[in-house]
Amino acid sequence: MLPTFSLLTELAGDPIQLELFGPDGCLQSWLAAERALALAQSELGIIDPADATAISAAASLDNIDRDELWASAKHAGYPILGLVRQISRLLPAGPNGRVHFGATTQDIMDTGLALQLQRSLYELDSRVAQLGQALARQCEAHAHTVMPARTHAQQAVPTTLGATLASLLAQLARHRERMTQALPRVASISMFGAGGTSAAYGARSIQLREGMARWLGLRSTNVPWHVARDGLAEYGWLCVVITATCARFARNVVDLSRTEIGEVSEPFVSHRGASSTMPQKVNPISSEAIIGLSATAGALASSLARMQEAGHERAAGEWQIEWQVIPQLGVLAGSALAEAQVIIDGLQVDADRMGRNLDLDGGLIMAEAHMIHLAQKLGREVAHDLVYEAAQRARSEHRVLRDTLPEVLAEHGLADELPAPIRVADYVGEAQQIVAEAVRLWGAAPAVPAVPAMSELAGAGPARGIPRDV
Repeated sequence: MLPTFSLLTELAGDPIQLELFGPDGCLQSWLAAERALALAQSELGIIDPADATAISAAASLDNIDRDELWASAKHAGYPILGLVRQISRLLPAGPNGRVHFGATTQDIMDTGLALQLQRSLYELDSRVAQLGQALARQCEAHAHTVMPARTHAQQAVPTTLGATLASLLAQLARHRERMTQALPRVASISMFGAGGTSAAYGARSIQLREGMARWLGLRSTNVPWHVARDGLAEYGWLCVVITATCARFARNVVDLSRTEIGEVSEPFVSHRGASSTMPQKVNPISSEAIIGLSATAGALASSLARMQEAGHERAAGEWQIEWQVIPQLGVLAGSALAEAQVIIDGLQVDADRMGRNLDLDGGLIMAEAHMIHLAQKLGREVAHDLVYEAAQRARSEHRVLRDTLPEVLAEHGLADELPAPIRVADYVGEAQQIVAEAVRLWGAAPAVPAVPAMSELAGAGPARGIPRDV
């Protein structure tokens, strides 16, 4: 279960992922698994169809006493025993003995978790899709907005804001591809019984799993994964890298919104990011939240390997790691995407300040351009040393490169090699093509297929407010 209170998710939490992995989200997933089990067994003649119908009707969230369930779960160590007994006591003799028939606790919890993760990936992909569309628009709008590229936190050469954002857009496209590829490995049924052999399910266990998978919209598999948790680790790692991508964007916004730089800033609304004591402050609060969310996800990533250490046919403590970490990672990723959306939708860009900043260091941002020109005749090493000397003179004497470079060339008898003036806007290389290619790759990225709400699965009635389709 998620913590009852987290200041970070209270201020910047994704309500969709919070609800999906919340108490009722878990209950919905387990109930869907129990309904599907009964219905699939009835299709194979293992239990009576009328019993399956009665079980499916009883296995409803409206029929569960939450306080009683969690009290019994704390006593037993797991929630499914209490859940099954609450369902069973609603049924008459006969069908009450067919609830959870042949199943083990982890079958139901893992199948429910697969439903949650499938839905979580769909919701994360929906957020990535929305963010990517907004980012693509910003890339195209600023394909020609020239700004300093920065390496090692210092000005390097000119680039454009569009080209800078394009690398983020390409990352989002790759994340969509990764989520689509991971989906079948994450959204798999788990019905293999106590020791993973399916003995209690009888001779038609394979057909039973296939029927359950069909009812639930999951992938069927004939190899148990009770202790093979690589699929869950893959989901967790996807959440980590998604939050890290958002954090890279957020870190750039924080840096570029510094008073001394002032090239971009977060959306402005009265008192957004305000200080309690300094009236002038407009703090980058969404960026700060994203960095915190990502750092937390990164710290949790170390547990993804520990989850996979379970031995033999059942975990002895490793399973409990997942209960805490996997929901948190889903919430952290969804929350980071939601905050990144706030920033990109209202991103404030000061193109004039970018232009002024290009001249901050005496025009040294064009040093490479001059070196490449001189290298055509003088060779790269000679050209590098000449421009280096001119750059150091400009910096030490608080002058500009366009004045010191002619002096240095003349001192070396190379006055005739002085490059023609080069406009900053003419030295952005493939910036526009980079934007176009990133937008093209984004448009070709696959989407995670839509899935129904869990409360609608396996013969249940209409959804009652937990995860929605968009």
